[in-house]
Formats: sequence, structure tokens, C-alpha cells
Amino acid sequence: MLRNLLIRLLDTIPTLFLVVTLVFIAMRILPGDPAVAVLGDAATAEQVAIYRERMGLDVPLWQQYVDFIWGAVTFNLGNSYVNGRPVIQLIARNLPYTIELTVVAMVIGTAVGIPLGVLAATHRNKAPDNGVRTFSLIGYAIPDFYLAALLLIVFALKLKWFPLSGGGGPDMLSRLHHVILPAVTLAFVKAAFLGRLTRTSLLEVFGKDFIRTARAKGAKERRVIYRHALRNAMLPIVTGLGLSTLATLSGSVAVELVFNRPGIGRMLIDAINQRDYAVIQGGVLVFAGFVVLINLLMDLIYVLVDPRVRVQ
Repeated sequence: MLRNLLIRLLDTIPTLFLVVTLVFIAMRILPGDPAVAVLGDAATAEQVAIYRERMGLDVPLWQQYVDFIWGAVTFNLGNSYVNGRPVIQLIARNLPYTIELTVVAMVIGTAVGIPLGVLAATHRNKAPDNGVRTFSLIGYAIPDFYLAALLLIVFALKLKWFPLSGGGGPDMLSRLHHVILPAVTLAFVKAAFLGRLTRTSLLEVFGKDFIRTARAKGAKERRVIYRHALRNAMLPIVTGLGLSTLATLSGSVAVELVFNRPGIGRMLIDAINQRDYAVIQGGVLVFAGFVVLINLLMDLIYVLVDPRVRVQ
């Protein structure tokens, strides 16, 4: 198993390299000069030249690219073009908020979605099943940013149960109070997706011979569902969890903007508006790293939930 994980880890290196290269090229072919974007149109040619030299923008592109790749390898992503602060420092300040939002959203989405899927599968074509399928369709249909705006208006602006913006103070209760609405926004879609996926996977397993054998032997229905059926239906659910986590990370960008919440997504949007190459490249590298990490975690979970994968 360890050997397979090491092979998968090595396979991700070209992926990271390609992502970083594409981002580097995309930012350089955009029209406009980042020095002018930072200094403003009123800046003189001399001021622009001094700024470009200070930020390393006056050297050839190939040298900028080599410097960036070496910086990524050595965890030195350079300094922001706007405020001069180290990119690593900016990431370290914003990353905990994005991780916090993603984890809480996935916990809520999983805790709601999988039980709903079990409920729907065990009451096929009945009222609970119809209700879960309707909930799933609504979850698929509502965009994250629209649901975020609705929740913000109702629960923060009208009822004043939650704060309008921000990430909270240093204490845990304040952080939790600020993360609930954004997390529920993302969890709504995740619960709809996982509920439908769990229902489909369980219904497929319910038709297998070993389920009929377990019931014929007199096993309790609860044991049949959770010990036999759900465990054998977990592989597609685990895959869905991985995909859903990645979607939550990308969806956090819009949610952080609506709730005016700090995070990597908000940092990236601000950097794009300001043409801050260093911050954009660092932020994309973080997201790519999360993709690699989540895929590796999914491989580990596959081994835990399915002995056949362990044998292979």
C-alpha cells in the first residue's frame, strides 16, 4: 500500500508542474502592466521602471519562470507586488479560514446527506424517498452565491442571528458563529449531492445476492443496511466525498466574497483585480496542493473501506 501511495505522490508532481506553468503563462499574456496596475496611471515612466526592477519584472520571462519554480520548491513564493509582504505570510493568514469553512461544510453536508440517502433507499418510491429526491433537485438547482445571499439577508440582516461579515475573533465560539452561515451555504449543495449518491449506491447493493442471503438468514434489517449494504456501497460514496470536497474548495471563493470573509479565495480575487502575480501563483499552488492531498486521502480511505483494494 505504501508503495502505491508513493507512486501516486510521484505522479502528482507533473500535474503540479503543469498547473503552475499554465498559471504563469496565463498571467503573463494578459494585457496591461502589473506595475501600472499597482502604481496607477499617474505614475511616471521612471517610477514604473524602478518598481519593475524591484519586483523582478524587468528580467526575461524564462528567468522569472525559473525563479518562481525554484521558489515553489524551496517554499519561497516571493513578495506581493501590492504591499510587499511575503506571499507565504499572506497564505498562512488566510488559509485557516478556508480550511475551517471547508471542514465545517463537509461535516454538515456528510452528516445530513448520507443519512438522507439511506432514508431514501430504504423507503424507495415512498414519501421519504420523494422528499429526498426533491431536496436533491433543489440543491443542484440553487447556485452557491444565490443561496449565500438569501441566507445572509434572512438570518444576518433580518433576524440578526449571525454576523454580516468577517471571520470572527481569536476565540473558537466567535469563529464558529461567523462560519455557520457560509458553511451551511456550501453544505446544502453537498448534502443534496451525497444524498442522491448514497441512495443510488445503496439501491444497487440491495439487489445483490449477499443481501438477499443475509435477510434469508434472519439478520436484522438494521444490520443488513449498515453492516452489509452501506459498507459495500461506500466506494462510490468515498469518491463522491472527494469530488465534493474539491467542489467545496472552489465554491468557497464565491461564498467568501458574499460574506466578506477572509480566505484563500478572497485573497485570489483581490490579487487578480490588482494583477498581483506572486499572490495569484501562490494561491493557485495551494489549491493544486489540496487536490493532490485529497486524492491521496481518498486512496487511503479506499483501502480502509474495501479489503479488495488492500489485497491488490
